[in-house]
Amino acid sequence: MRSIWKGSVSFGLVSIGVKLYSATEERDVSFHQVRRSDGSRIRYKRVAEADGEEVPYSEIAKGYQLPSGETVVLTDEDFADLPLPSARVVDVHQFVPADQIDPIYYAKSYYLEPEKTAIKPYLLLRDALEESDMVGLVKVAIRNREQLATLRVRDGVIVLGTMIWPDEVRAADFGFLDSDVELRQQEQAMARSLVESMAGDFVPEEYTDDYRTALQSVIEAKVEGREIVEAEEPQPSAGNVVDLMSALRASVEAAKKSRGEPAAAPAPKAQTAQKAAAKKAAPAAKKAPAAKKAAAKKAEPAAKKAAATKAQKAPAKKAARARKTA
Repeated sequence: MRSIWKGSVSFGLVSIGVKLYSATEERDVSFHQVRRSDGSRIRYKRVAEADGEEVPYSEIAKGYQLPSGETVVLTDEDFADLPLPSARVVDVHQFVPADQIDPIYYAKSYYLEPEKTAIKPYLLLRDALEESDMVGLVKVAIRNREQLATLRVRDGVIVLGTMIWPDEVRAADFGFLDSDVELRQQEQAMARSLVESMAGDFVPEEYTDDYRTALQSVIEAKVEGREIVEAEEPQPSAGNVVDLMSALRASVEAAKKSRGEPAAAPAPKAQTAQKAAAKKAAPAAKKAPAAKKAAAKKAEPAAKKAAATKAQKAPAKKAARARKTA
């Protein structure tokens, strides 16, 4: 890595000599504009709008356009005269809890490497930041622009994170914030369940730029003269989703399935259907014993009458047997 800035961190009365290195890099595939027919590079010339003449870089200045349409020209000398105390000094203004800074303020990260003569105070500041769980709030000028920044620790190195100014954060002014939408408890519970089923630890190495990889493959195929054939990947589907609850439920099941977890118990809707079926069958089950009892009750008088008739005929039959014997 090559340092892009050299100065010092002012920590109270202690000055720590440091070098600044960009902590991140863009790995996007870069292209040139070319002519389609032969790949010839397209070049742009800097020309003056007034007469169309090409202007050398040494004669280019910065212009600020006024509301009236007039332009104020600012040269390098004008910028050099501006007061910029943070040009070579990272001045620590105060230390604040890390969780008080909204991530929306962060812009870019830089590593700070100590000069050989400043290793001890550098390590003292690093350890103090780590143990206090605080970040140092500083001002620094990079490429002639003063920026708000923080000092924090990552992998044993102090990281300077540049920030945007508070007036550069746009207000979230959207109409739906004032809309009156009813969120049912079942929907909220299912949404929480979905979050829990997809919860895990952040492992940066698990995430890759698939688009960039595919683009590199296309470029390599072009170089080798191969035909590019891309197989369509199946798109994830939640099935025939008819409402929000179904979508949430299908998402929870899909998340659990991807983790190899067992399927959940029947959904509330299915359980309700089962209960309704059981409730519907209950009267029929109750009616069957009642019908059997009614039939038995209806047959009881006939049974009694038959028994009485049999009892009346018994003496006559007995007398007839006796006469026959005599």
